[in-house]
Amino acid sequence: MTTPRTYHIRTLGCQMNVHDSERMAGLLDSVGLVPVEQVPAAAARATEAGDAGADVVVINTCSVRENAANKLYGNLGQLAAVKRKRKGMQIAVGGCLAQQERARILERAPWVDAVFGTHNIDVLPALLERARHNREAAVEIEESLKTFPSTLPTHRESAYAAWVSIAVGCNNTCTFCIVPHLRGKERDRRPGDILSEVRAVVEQGAIEVTLLGQNVNSYGVGFGQRGAFADLLRATGKVEGLERVRFTSPHPAAFTQDVIDAMAETENVMPSLHMPLQSGSDRVLRAMRRSYRRKKFLGILDSVRQAMPHAAITTDIIVGFPGETEEDFQQTLEVVEQSRFSSAFTFLYSMRPGTPAADRPDQVPEDVKLERYHRLLKLQERISTEENQKQEGRDLKILIAEGEGRKDSETRRISGRAEDNRLVHVGIPRGAEVPRPGDFVRASVTHGAPHHLVADSGLEGGLYQVIPTRAGDAWQAKNAAPLPKTAVSLGMPLVRPK
Repeated sequence: MTTPRTYHIRTLGCQMNVHDSERMAGLLDSVGLVPVEQVPAAAARATEAGDAGADVVVINTCSVRENAANKLYGNLGQLAAVKRKRKGMQIAVGGCLAQQERARILERAPWVDAVFGTHNIDVLPALLERARHNREAAVEIEESLKTFPSTLPTHRESAYAAWVSIAVGCNNTCTFCIVPHLRGKERDRRPGDILSEVRAVVEQGAIEVTLLGQNVNSYGVGFGQRGAFADLLRATGKVEGLERVRFTSPHPAAFTQDVIDAMAETENVMPSLHMPLQSGSDRVLRAMRRSYRRKKFLGILDSVRQAMPHAAITTDIIVGFPGETEEDFQQTLEVVEQSRFSSAFTFLYSMRPGTPAADRPDQVPEDVKLERYHRLLKLQERISTEENQKQEGRDLKILIAEGEGRKDSETRRISGRAEDNRLVHVGIPRGAEVPRPGDFVRASVTHGAPHHLVADSGLEGGLYQVIPTRAGDAWQAKNAAPLPKTAVSLGMPLVRPK
């Protein structure tokens, strides 16, 4: 029998890239390739590993920040040495940076076999076969979307959670962002198609779905339906067997009260929201072409918390946008203090070729950006700690994630996400049931740290309840794991171990 060829996909970038990588994996599965985890990082290791590594390595790239290109070419440099030792190995590059760089990738890395863009993921298997047959690199970049990614085969890594794309592309014109140029104008899927996919992933075992788009709350513009996103949230919430619904990312300019109402009134839409601020200065927001101001932004947060008092809100912030003054930055710190974000993704501004902001002469010096960045991090670290400490004593329902969790001395912990998406490390009492990825655990928070919560109440005789789910069953079937000892079953009273 012929040994099947193997593949490994490395994903750089955002949730949209993660979703695209699942489609790439599905395509490679469909032509008989088998996924593997190992990719030797150096030629010596490649020789030692023999056939343990991948025959095909796909790098799905990002182009949002400057270090994205450094990451790509760093990866390709490592793989060049591996490929010299591994007969028949192929390397493919896709995603946003491939869409932008095109054949220039081959100029810097001539050992790459295939380059494809964001609009034609479906050609990956054909490009690999063409490159192998012709013994030369194959490049194919489409200028507009060829096949909607969600119509392609998929290989989901998670047995309990799924991404479902509701739109691709973006109609905004933020001066720092290259995404609309690389992913095109927004194209919306019809609600019926989205709901069909949601039902399908639920039937496969998923109990959590994240609706995905570059700007989800502008959904519906493509087919002329106002309020379409709020309607979609409510409809998704009615899918039988779906425990949790999330979405990312919205835009403050188009975020409306009907969406807040739908979140608050739909039981399985989770009380978590990612709301990108970018800057707290109205002057900088105007220069960014962000069509909202700080007053509107803070008003949205007030409305969300009035409807969902326990909602956790996260954000994105850019430090050192061209022309940003110390006064502008102080205004950002003020908004961060008022907003009480549970966490923030903070970025040093980096010039992206092809964006209006990159051509501005008033670039902020790197040392100034870095000093401001550290001040912002220090502030957000304090706020995150304070907000997490407020969670102490709360009983949470935690969806256990993949992986083994944390081990501190003799304490065994497993990790998961609360309803508000906070990371929680749960202590497992001696002799108690060990939850599987996809199962729920009810536990009380004993400690709030800057970046996570700890729920060790069960170790002290407090609340600890495992709620097995069909998602846990799906994970177990996928991993051929033995059934854990059952201590608690769904519907029984909470268990407080002695």
